[in-house]
Amino acid sequence: MQAKIEELQRKPKQNPAARIYEYQYEGRTVYTISADCCDQFNSVYDECLNPICAPSGGITGRGDGKCPDFAAKAANERLIWLDPR
Repeated sequence: MQAKIEELQRKPKQNPAARIYEYQYEGRTVYTISADCCDQFNSVYDECLNPICAPSGGITGRGDGKCPDFAAKAANERLIWLDPR
């Protein structure tokens, strides 16, 4: 995760600021990393930062359709990083 944070810090500051959240979903720890602009997917990643799905974002705002239950089933939301710039 530290490498991902460093990658985000090398890029121009997002508006709103980049955020990484941790959740429990389907029995595992997953993460969301905020998209840097409009109409992009807000993806969910596993512990190795492999993409799992995108529950929101995109042109329709409904993501990629691979985890439509994410908002209802994701638990224990925890902000683990907020870009301080």
